[in-house]
Amino acid sequence: MLKPEQVERILVRGVNWVGDAVMSLPALAALARACPDARIEVLARPWVAELYAMQPGVGRVLIIDEKGQNKGLGGMMRLVKNLRAPNYQWAILLQNAFKAAALAWLARIPTRIGYSRDGRGFLLTQAVPCPASIRKVHETAYYLNILHQVGLCPAPNPNGTTPELHLSAGALAWANEFLQRQNLSGPLLGLAPGASFGPAKCWPAQNYAAAARELAQKRQMTVLIFGSAAEDAVARQVMEGLGNIKAINLCGALGLAQALALLSKLNLLLTNDSGLMHAAAALGAPTLAIFGSTNPQTTRPLGPKVTLLRKPLDCSPCLKPACPHGHMRCFWAITPEEVVRAASALLNNDEVR
Repeated sequence: MLKPEQVERILVRGVNWVGDAVMSLPALAALARACPDARIEVLARPWVAELYAMQPGVGRVLIIDEKGQNKGLGGMMRLVKNLRAPNYQWAILLQNAFKAAALAWLARIPTRIGYSRDGRGFLLTQAVPCPASIRKVHETAYYLNILHQVGLCPAPNPNGTTPELHLSAGALAWANEFLQRQNLSGPLLGLAPGASFGPAKCWPAQNYAAAARELAQKRQMTVLIFGSAAEDAVARQVMEGLGNIKAINLCGALGLAQALALLSKLNLLLTNDSGLMHAAAALGAPTLAIFGSTNPQTTRPLGPKVTLLRKPLDCSPCLKPACPHGHMRCFWAITPEEVVRAASALLNNDEVR
């Protein structure tokens, strides 16, 4: 059995995508509670580093960048050398990959904890079983179960634990200054019409435009469109459909900390199943999530002000990046009128609070 009182330094291999990182936060918080005297450091990809760095209990974030400083065998061995220097006692591997376990083993971290999957069990000192049943729980419970199985936290709720996503004072100050510069003092409607997984996660752009146009006109809202640079094309399609509604396309224009801070200022986010969806829900922003190909049992957003819309078809959730049948009925069956009604109810409920 692990002895938290004897550990001084822990390396956590964070997960690679924004939504997954948000859903890993309950496990990170549980680890900090279990080991209050240990210094916890997180190894993460560049695009999620800011999120992890803002969380209480995280002493430092180290970057793993396989397209930059850690490219090739030489770059990975430099990373291994850097991981040896701090003398970590434990490595908690939230990421499932074989490489995560190999790095911890090469770095000579004596206690290596993670799921026994992807052929990496022999590299772990605490190999946590990963039966089919644990892959069906909410992803927050999936990460917490790693700690539970080694005695570091109670058994998680299989339906999930709401993440607590913290923002830095600097990020919040930037958001306030941005809104002042743009003269945005009224209600804000956020849209996240893209998704990195593929088109089967994306409600059609023309539907986003139709729903947002009606909501913005009725409630005098300014529209902010969020996403990466790769999602700029769909954002432009939405912009074209908004007509004379005041809107700002922010795709590719913000760092992650800036985007998260602006999400916290929204009166409503209308979104696909995406990383920004999980972040907005965790921040307490009213969030209307539209699901198609993905499974709400494992990845639904958790937060105090969340509504989820989906049509339960025989072929959904298919978990495919593109519709295998070519019809996208799981999304086309959700109309802009339904979205406006659900959004209005969510906004009205928030106003009552």
